Amino acid sequence: MTRIAIASDHAAYDLKIALAAWLREQGHEVNDLGTHSGASVDYPDYGARIARTMEAGEADRGIALCGSGIGISIAVNRSRACRCALVSEPLSARLAREHNDANVLALGARLVGPEMARACIETFLSTEFLGGRHQGRVEKLSATEPA
Repeated sequence: MTRIAIASDHAAYDLKIALAAWLREQGHEVNDLGTHSGASVDYPDYGARIARTMEAGEADRGIALCGSGIGISIAVNRSRACRCALVSEPLSARLAREHNDANVLALGARLVGPEMARACIETFLSTEFLGGRHQGRVEKLSATEPA
């Protein structure tokens, strides 16, 4: 079982609800950080919620959703505790885990449908970080000062 924090803005609300239910069916513990309706909200607020949850160690992985996935991924990546990868197909999800040790996955609800989103998430959750030559690079991503 993986502890997963999931959040979205209004544009991805329906996808978030569907994915959260599916993840629970898969046996994962899901913390739905909102939004809780289709009313207009600001994606940076929900990206920050995922970041705070990851920083606190309250989730093993995060899933960030907005219309394109771009804005919320930028918001999540403002935290050094997060390595959020915006993907639209499973190969990118696999590489994000293997090479970048991504701990948050971003998806654009207007760009990927529910089936592709599930395929990306399955790959993201089942792929391990390779370490090795990638370890030093990942450490630089979380460094206090840029390399």
